[in-house]
Amino acid sequence: MLTFGVRAHDMDKVPFAELIQDIHKREVECIQLALKKSITEFNVSNEALTPGLAAYMKNILDNNHVNIAVLGCYLNLATPDKIQLEKNIETYKANIRFAKYLGCGMVGTETGALNTKYEFSPENHSDKALEIFIHNLRDIVTYAEKLGVIIGIEPVVTHIVSTVERAKAVLDTIDSPNLQIIFDPVNLISVDNYKVQEQMMVDAFDLIGQEISVIHMKDFLIEGNEKKKAPIGKGMFKLEKLLSLLKEHKPYIQILMEDIEPSYINEARDYIMDVFHNIRETS
Repeated sequence: MLTFGVRAHDMDKVPFAELIQDIHKREVECIQLALKKSITEFNVSNEALTPGLAAYMKNILDNNHVNIAVLGCYLNLATPDKIQLEKNIETYKANIRFAKYLGCGMVGTETGALNTKYEFSPENHSDKALEIFIHNLRDIVTYAEKLGVIIGIEPVVTHIVSTVERAKAVLDTIDSPNLQIIFDPVNLISVDNYKVQEQMMVDAFDLIGQEISVIHMKDFLIEGNEKKKAPIGKGMFKLEKLLSLLKEHKPYIQILMEDIEPSYINEARDYIMDVFHNIRETS
């Protein structure tokens, strides 16, 4: 009852056809595709995102039984640089059109920062930042509605939508069926809240569970006063709690394993499935 995927740019850097063939051989069913991070052998700027390019790529994907869960377009929607903001919005719209051509249902984004470097500052967590993000996101969601594409926002503790409650505020304010959530629980964990991460996940499913459409999965460690990456199953993430919630609420949801070495994909998937089956047997 789980569907596994990876981010295409976590794989070896090879031509697109080889990339998708490699993903298929690893028994991965879906991908997150950030065009400029994953494809180097042909142009993927806005001007290149034609129905013809989509047909070429979709043929390769279909032949290898791989689908695009998320077309990644992770640009800053709260940058104070107005010229760059306009360019970012146009790129989102180009990706929305391309997602439609590809038959991909979701364009994914993080939620920005109130600076041009796209980095953390306390101002990111202000009411002003949330208002700016919602204002700029609304135009993109309206555009997505016209084409029948979902915009998936990914809350991150250092970005503007930094908590489950702020994600709920965005969903309620924009109030569109075309706005959904990419839920990465590790991105909402910090050195301050990692000990209550299970309650955070429960709260997420209570508050925004209806809108959770895709899962990002990774692991983490706390060392000193710093949060660090860890391979799936080798860290402090309470995987059992997430999987129990998915078992109850989200059958066959797409799970995109992040920051993963290609050689570790099978081991990580087997570990996740073992945990999942143990939950099922004891529930």
